[in-house]
Amino acid sequence: MNQPTSMRHGLVTAAALVVLLAGLKAATPVLIPFLMSMFIAIIASPIVNFLTRLRIPRVLSVMMVLLLIVFLIMLLAGVVGSSISDFRASIPLYREQLLVQLAGLSAFAARFDIDLSMSIVTDYFDPGIILGLFANTLTGLSGAAANIFIILLVTIFMLLEADTMPQRMHDAIHNPGVRMSQVNKFLKAVNSYIAVKTLISLFTAIPITIVLTLLDLDYAILWGILAFLLNYIPNVGSLIAAIPPVLLALLQLGPSQALAVAGLYVGVNLVMGNIVEPRIMGKGLGLSSLVVVLSLIFWGWLFGSVGMLLSVPLTMIIKIGLESSNSGHWFSRILSHPDDLKKESEPVDEA
Repeated sequence: MNQPTSMRHGLVTAAALVVLLAGLKAATPVLIPFLMSMFIAIIASPIVNFLTRLRIPRVLSVMMVLLLIVFLIMLLAGVVGSSISDFRASIPLYREQLLVQLAGLSAFAARFDIDLSMSIVTDYFDPGIILGLFANTLTGLSGAAANIFIILLVTIFMLLEADTMPQRMHDAIHNPGVRMSQVNKFLKAVNSYIAVKTLISLFTAIPITIVLTLLDLDYAILWGILAFLLNYIPNVGSLIAAIPPVLLALLQLGPSQALAVAGLYVGVNLVMGNIVEPRIMGKGLGLSSLVVVLSLIFWGWLFGSVGMLLSVPLTMIIKIGLESSNSGHWFSRILSHPDDLKKESEPVDEA
Protein backbone atom coordinates (compact mmCIF):
# COMPACT_ATOMS: atom_id res chain seq x y z
CA MET A 1 0.00 0.00 0.00
CA ASN A 2 2.86 2.40 0.79
CA GLN A 3 4.36 2.17 -2.69
CA PRO A 4 1.19 3.16 -4.64
CA THR A 5 0.52 5.93 -2.11
CA SER A 6 4.06 7.24 -2.46
CA MET A 7 3.83 7.10 -6.25
CA ARG A 8 0.48 8.89 -6.19
CA HIS A 9 1.93 11.56 -3.92
CA GLY A 10 4.89 12.02 -6.29
CA LEU A 11 2.63 12.36 -9.33
CA VAL A 12 0.42 14.91 -7.55
CA THR A 13 3.50 16.91 -6.53
CA ALA A 14 4.88 16.83 -10.09
CA ALA A 15 1.52 17.90 -11.54
CA ALA A 16 1.25 20.74 -9.01
CA LEU A 17 4.77 21.88 -9.93
CA VAL A 18 3.91 21.93 -13.64
CA VAL A 19 0.74 23.94 -12.96
CA LEU A 20 2.72 26.35 -10.75
CA LEU A 21 5.38 26.92 -13.42
CA ALA A 22 2.72 27.41 -16.10
CA GLY A 23 0.97 29.93 -13.87
CA LEU A 24 4.21 31.81 -13.20
CA LYS A 25 5.01 31.87 -16.91
CA ALA A 26 1.56 33.20 -17.73
CA ALA A 27 1.83 35.83 -14.98
CA THR A 28 5.23 37.09 -16.18
CA PRO A 29 3.93 40.55 -17.25
CA VAL A 30 2.62 41.08 -13.71
CA LEU A 31 5.53 39.50 -11.85
CA ILE A 32 8.38 41.25 -13.68
CA PRO A 33 7.52 44.75 -12.33
CA PHE A 34 7.26 43.22 -8.85
CA LEU A 35 10.69 41.56 -9.21
CA MET A 36 12.24 44.80 -10.46
CA SER A 37 10.71 46.61 -7.48
CA MET A 38 12.23 44.02 -5.15
CA PHE A 39 15.61 44.43 -6.86
CA ILE A 40 15.54 48.23 -6.50
CA ALA A 41 14.27 48.02 -2.91
CA ILE A 42 17.09 45.68 -1.86
CA ILE A 43 19.69 48.02 -3.38
CA ALA A 44 18.10 51.13 -1.83
CA SER A 45 17.35 49.62 1.59
CA PRO A 46 20.87 50.17 3.06
CA ILE A 47 20.72 53.85 2.06
CA VAL A 48 17.29 54.24 3.69
CA ASN A 49 18.52 52.50 6.85
CA PHE A 50 21.57 54.78 6.95
CA LEU A 51 19.38 57.89 6.71
CA THR A 52 17.04 56.63 9.44
CA ARG A 53 20.05 56.12 11.73
CA LEU A 54 20.73 59.83 11.22
CA ARG A 55 17.33 60.52 12.87
CA ILE A 56 15.65 61.30 9.54
CA PRO A 57 12.06 59.96 9.51
CA ARG A 58 11.69 56.78 7.45
CA VAL A 59 9.03 58.29 5.16
CA LEU A 60 11.30 61.24 4.36
CA SER A 61 14.28 58.91 3.88
CA VAL A 62 12.30 56.81 1.40
CA MET A 63 11.22 59.92 -0.52
CA MET A 64 14.81 61.20 -0.72
CA VAL A 65 16.08 57.85 -2.01
CA LEU A 66 13.15 57.63 -4.42
CA LEU A 67 14.03 61.02 -5.94
CA LEU A 68 17.59 59.81 -6.43
CA ILE A 69 16.33 56.61 -8.08
CA VAL A 70 14.01 58.56 -10.42
CA PHE A 71 16.88 60.87 -11.40
CA LEU A 72 19.19 57.93 -12.17
CA ILE A 73 16.48 56.08 -14.12
CA MET A 74 15.69 59.16 -16.23
CA LEU A 75 19.40 59.73 -16.87
CA LEU A 76 20.00 56.11 -17.88
CA ALA A 77 16.81 55.97 -19.96
CA GLY A 78 17.88 59.03 -21.93
CA VAL A 79 21.38 57.70 -22.61
CA VAL A 80 20.35 54.11 -23.35
CA GLY A 81 17.29 55.05 -25.41
CA SER A 82 19.17 57.36 -27.79
CA SER A 83 22.15 54.98 -28.00
CA ILE A 84 19.97 51.97 -28.86
CA SER A 85 18.17 53.93 -31.58
CA ASP A 86 21.44 55.11 -33.16
CA PHE A 87 23.02 51.69 -32.72
CA ARG A 88 20.22 49.84 -34.51
CA ALA A 89 20.35 52.37 -37.36
CA SER A 90 24.13 51.86 -37.72
CA ILE A 91 24.03 48.04 -37.98
CA PRO A 92 23.86 48.05 -41.85
CA LEU A 93 26.94 50.31 -41.89
CA TYR A 94 28.83 47.88 -39.66
CA ARG A 95 27.87 45.03 -41.96
CA GLU A 96 29.35 46.95 -44.91
CA GLN A 97 32.55 47.54 -42.93
CA LEU A 98 32.73 43.79 -42.34
CA LEU A 99 32.52 43.13 -46.08
CA VAL A 100 35.36 45.60 -46.71
CA GLN A 101 37.55 43.88 -44.11
CA LEU A 102 36.68 40.46 -45.50
CA ALA A 103 37.65 41.60 -49.01
CA GLY A 104 41.09 42.56 -47.72
CA LEU A 105 41.37 39.27 -45.83
CA SER A 106 40.34 37.31 -48.93
CA ALA A 107 42.98 39.08 -51.04
CA PHE A 108 45.64 38.37 -48.41
CA ALA A 109 44.66 34.67 -48.26
CA ALA A 110 44.82 34.42 -52.06
CA ARG A 111 48.57 35.12 -51.91
CA PHE A 112 48.97 31.78 -50.16
CA ASP A 113 46.62 29.99 -52.57
CA ILE A 114 43.87 29.89 -49.95
CA ASP A 115 40.38 30.29 -51.37
CA LEU A 116 38.46 32.28 -48.77
CA SER A 117 34.90 32.72 -49.96
CA MET A 118 33.29 35.85 -48.52
CA SER A 119 29.82 34.35 -48.84
CA ILE A 120 30.78 31.39 -46.65
CA VAL A 121 32.18 33.67 -43.94
CA THR A 122 29.17 35.98 -43.94
CA ASP A 123 26.79 33.01 -43.86
CA TYR A 124 28.38 31.57 -40.72
CA PHE A 125 29.57 34.78 -39.07
CA ASP A 126 27.49 37.90 -39.35
CA PRO A 127 28.24 40.43 -36.59
CA GLY A 128 25.23 42.42 -37.74
CA ILE A 129 22.94 39.64 -36.54
CA ILE A 130 24.79 39.37 -33.22
CA LEU A 131 24.81 43.13 -32.66
CA GLY A 132 21.12 43.24 -33.58
CA LEU A 133 20.42 40.54 -31.01
CA PHE A 134 22.02 42.65 -28.29
CA ALA A 135 20.05 45.68 -29.42
CA ASN A 136 16.84 43.65 -29.09
CA THR A 137 17.93 42.49 -25.61
CA LEU A 138 18.52 46.06 -24.47
CA THR A 139 15.17 47.04 -25.97
CA GLY A 140 13.57 44.23 -23.95
CA LEU A 141 15.12 45.57 -20.75
CA SER A 142 13.83 49.03 -21.62
CA GLY A 143 10.38 47.53 -22.20
CA ALA A 144 10.49 45.87 -18.78
CA ALA A 145 11.24 49.27 -17.27
CA ALA A 146 8.29 50.85 -19.11
CA ASN A 147 5.99 50.14 -16.14
CA ILE A 148 8.07 52.62 -14.17
CA PHE A 149 5.15 54.08 -12.22
CA ILE A 150 4.04 50.67 -10.91
CA ILE A 151 7.64 49.70 -10.14
CA LEU A 152 8.31 52.88 -8.14
CA LEU A 153 4.98 52.63 -6.32
CA VAL A 154 5.67 49.06 -5.20
CA THR A 155 9.25 50.03 -4.29
CA ILE A 156 7.98 52.80 -2.00
CA PHE A 157 5.81 50.42 0.02
CA MET A 158 8.57 47.81 0.14
CA LEU A 159 11.00 50.36 1.58
CA LEU A 160 8.44 51.75 4.03
CA GLU A 161 7.74 48.27 5.42
CA ALA A 162 11.25 46.82 5.09
CA ASP A 163 11.95 47.06 8.84
CA THR A 164 8.98 44.76 9.62
CA MET A 165 9.75 42.24 6.86
CA PRO A 166 11.89 39.85 8.99
CA GLN A 167 9.10 39.35 11.53
CA ARG A 168 6.53 38.85 8.75
CA MET A 169 8.69 36.23 7.06
CA HIS A 170 9.15 34.43 10.36
CA ASP A 171 5.40 34.43 10.98
CA ALA A 172 4.70 33.27 7.42
CA ILE A 173 7.00 30.25 7.67
CA HIS A 174 5.05 28.81 10.64
CA ASN A 175 7.99 26.66 11.69
CA PRO A 176 9.16 26.86 15.32
CA GLY A 177 12.52 25.43 14.26
CA VAL A 178 13.25 28.53 12.22
CA ARG A 179 14.34 31.34 14.51
CA MET A 180 14.29 35.05 13.85
CA SER A 181 18.09 34.97 13.70
CA GLN A 182 17.89 32.63 10.69
CA VAL A 183 15.43 34.91 8.89
CA ASN A 184 17.59 37.94 9.64
CA LYS A 185 20.67 36.08 8.47
CA PHE A 186 18.98 35.21 5.17
CA LEU A 187 17.75 38.77 4.52
CA LYS A 188 21.15 40.18 5.44
CA ALA A 189 22.88 37.70 3.12
CA VAL A 190 20.67 38.60 0.13
CA ASN A 191 21.02 42.32 0.87
CA SER A 192 24.78 41.99 1.21
CA TYR A 193 25.03 39.97 -2.01
CA ILE A 194 23.19 42.54 -4.13
CA ALA A 195 24.99 45.47 -2.46
CA VAL A 196 28.41 43.93 -3.13
CA LYS A 197 27.37 42.98 -6.67
CA THR A 198 26.28 46.58 -7.27
CA LEU A 199 29.64 47.97 -6.13
CA ILE A 200 31.58 45.37 -8.13
CA SER A 201 29.44 46.08 -11.20
CA LEU A 202 30.04 49.82 -10.79
CA PHE A 203 33.81 49.42 -10.47
CA THR A 204 33.74 47.07 -13.47
CA ALA A 205 31.79 49.48 -15.66
CA ILE A 206 33.78 52.65 -14.84
CA PRO A 207 37.21 51.57 -16.20
CA ILE A 208 35.58 49.87 -19.19
CA THR A 209 33.67 53.05 -20.09
CA ILE A 210 36.77 55.24 -19.65
CA VAL A 211 39.06 53.04 -21.78
CA LEU A 212 36.47 52.53 -24.53
CA THR A 213 35.97 56.31 -24.64
CA LEU A 214 39.73 56.84 -24.95
CA LEU A 215 39.81 54.28 -27.78
CA ASP A 216 37.04 56.32 -29.46
CA LEU A 217 34.76 53.29 -29.76
CA ASP A 218 31.17 54.12 -30.65
CA TYR A 219 28.59 53.96 -27.82
CA ALA A 220 31.20 53.58 -25.05
CA ILE A 221 28.70 54.68 -22.39
CA LEU A 222 26.17 52.12 -23.62
CA TRP A 223 28.76 49.32 -23.32
CA GLY A 224 29.63 50.53 -19.83
CA ILE A 225 25.97 50.38 -18.80
CA LEU A 226 25.69 46.92 -20.37
CA ALA A 227 28.77 45.77 -18.41
CA PHE A 228 27.19 47.12 -15.20
CA LEU A 229 23.84 45.37 -15.74
CA LEU A 230 25.13 42.03 -17.01
CA ASN A 231 27.67 41.76 -14.19
CA TYR A 232 24.70 40.86 -11.94
CA ILE A 233 24.34 37.68 -14.00
CA PRO A 234 26.67 35.10 -12.42
CA ASN A 235 29.53 33.47 -14.34
CA VAL A 236 28.47 34.32 -17.90
CA GLY A 237 27.22 37.91 -17.63
CA SER A 238 30.64 39.53 -18.02
CA LEU A 239 31.44 37.32 -21.01
CA ILE A 240 28.17 38.24 -22.73
CA ALA A 241 28.77 41.95 -22.06
CA ALA A 242 32.15 41.78 -23.83
CA ILE A 243 30.87 40.34 -27.12
CA PRO A 244 29.23 43.41 -28.76
CA PRO A 245 32.02 45.95 -28.00
CA VAL A 246 34.72 43.50 -29.16
CA LEU A 247 32.83 42.87 -32.42
CA LEU A 248 32.22 46.59 -32.87
CA ALA A 249 35.92 47.33 -32.24
CA LEU A 250 36.82 44.73 -34.87
CA LEU A 251 34.60 46.44 -37.43
CA GLN A 252 35.28 50.05 -36.48
CA LEU A 253 38.89 50.09 -35.26
CA GLY A 254 40.51 46.92 -36.60
CA PRO A 255 41.83 43.60 -35.22
CA SER A 256 44.53 45.04 -32.94
CA GLN A 257 42.11 47.38 -31.18
CA ALA A 258 39.54 44.59 -30.90
CA LEU A 259 42.18 42.47 -29.19
CA ALA A 260 42.89 45.36 -26.83
CA VAL A 261 39.18 45.65 -25.98
CA ALA A 262 38.99 41.90 -25.33
CA GLY A 263 42.07 42.16 -23.10
CA LEU A 264 40.44 45.05 -21.22
CA TYR A 265 37.34 43.00 -20.41
CA VAL A 266 39.38 39.94 -19.43
CA GLY A 267 41.70 41.99 -17.21
CA VAL A 268 38.96 43.95 -15.43
CA ASN A 269 36.81 40.89 -14.82
CA LEU A 270 39.75 38.78 -13.64
CA VAL A 271 40.64 41.41 -11.05
CA MET A 272 37.07 42.10 -9.96
CA GLY A 273 35.67 38.57 -10.23
CA ASN A 274 38.61 36.53 -8.94
CA ILE A 275 40.36 38.88 -6.51
CA VAL A 276 38.14 41.72 -5.26
CA GLU A 277 34.72 40.01 -5.15
CA PRO A 278 35.82 36.81 -3.31
CA ARG A 279 37.65 38.89 -0.68
CA ILE A 280 34.57 41.02 -0.02
CA MET A 281 31.85 38.40 -0.42
CA GLY A 282 33.64 35.25 0.71
CA LYS A 283 31.73 32.20 -0.55
CA GLY A 284 28.66 34.24 -1.35
CA LEU A 285 25.31 32.77 -0.33
CA GLY A 286 26.23 29.11 -0.02
CA LEU A 287 25.04 27.94 -3.44
CA SER A 288 27.07 25.49 -5.50
CA SER A 289 28.48 26.72 -8.82
CA LEU A 290 26.36 24.22 -10.77
CA VAL A 291 23.20 25.44 -9.05
CA VAL A 292 24.11 29.06 -9.88
CA VAL A 293 24.42 28.21 -13.59
CA LEU A 294 21.23 26.10 -13.63
CA SER A 295 19.29 28.79 -11.76
CA LEU A 296 20.49 31.32 -14.32
CA ILE A 297 19.05 29.18 -17.13
CA PHE A 298 15.81 28.42 -15.27
CA TRP A 299 14.97 31.95 -14.11
CA GLY A 300 16.05 33.34 -17.49
CA TRP A 301 13.58 31.01 -19.19
CA LEU A 302 10.84 31.89 -16.73
CA PHE A 303 11.23 35.68 -16.41
CA GLY A 304 13.62 36.65 -19.20
CA SER A 305 16.48 39.10 -18.63
CA VAL A 306 15.03 40.26 -15.29
CA GLY A 307 15.01 36.65 -14.07
CA MET A 308 18.67 36.29 -15.05
CA LEU A 309 19.57 39.41 -13.06
CA LEU A 310 17.78 38.06 -9.98
CA SER A 311 18.60 34.36 -10.41
CA VAL A 312 20.75 34.07 -7.27
CA PRO A 313 18.41 35.93 -4.84
CA LEU A 314 15.38 34.03 -6.18
CA THR A 315 17.18 30.71 -5.73
CA MET A 316 18.16 31.74 -2.20
CA ILE A 317 14.50 32.40 -1.36
CA ILE A 318 13.64 28.86 -2.47
CA LYS A 319 16.60 27.46 -0.55
CA ILE A 320 15.63 29.12 2.74
CA GLY A 321 12.04 27.93 2.25
CA LEU A 322 13.22 24.36 1.70
CA GLU A 323 15.50 24.54 4.75
CA SER A 324 12.49 25.44 6.90
CA SER A 325 10.53 22.44 5.62
CA ASN A 326 11.12 18.91 6.88
CA SER A 327 10.05 17.41 3.55
CA GLY A 328 12.18 19.77 1.47
CA HIS A 329 15.31 19.96 3.62
CA TRP A 330 17.03 17.26 1.53
CA PHE A 331 16.67 19.36 -1.62
CA SER A 332 18.12 22.43 0.10
CA ARG A 333 21.27 20.37 0.74
CA ILE A 334 21.54 19.68 -3.01
CA LEU A 335 21.51 23.44 -3.62
CA SER A 336 24.15 24.12 -0.94
CA HIS A 337 27.82 24.82 -1.51
CA PRO A 338 30.02 21.71 -0.91
CA ASP A 339 32.07 23.55 1.73
CA ASP A 340 28.91 24.26 3.75
CA LEU A 341 28.03 20.55 3.72
CA LYS A 342 31.54 19.69 4.92
CA LYS A 343 31.17 22.09 7.84
CA GLU A 344 27.86 20.49 8.82
CA SER A 345 29.39 16.99 8.75
CA GLU A 346 32.43 17.93 10.84
CA PRO A 347 32.18 16.79 14.47
CA VAL A 348 31.85 19.56 17.01
CA ASP A 349 34.68 19.58 19.57
CA GLU A 350 33.36 19.54 23.09
CA ALA A 351 35.47 21.25 25.70
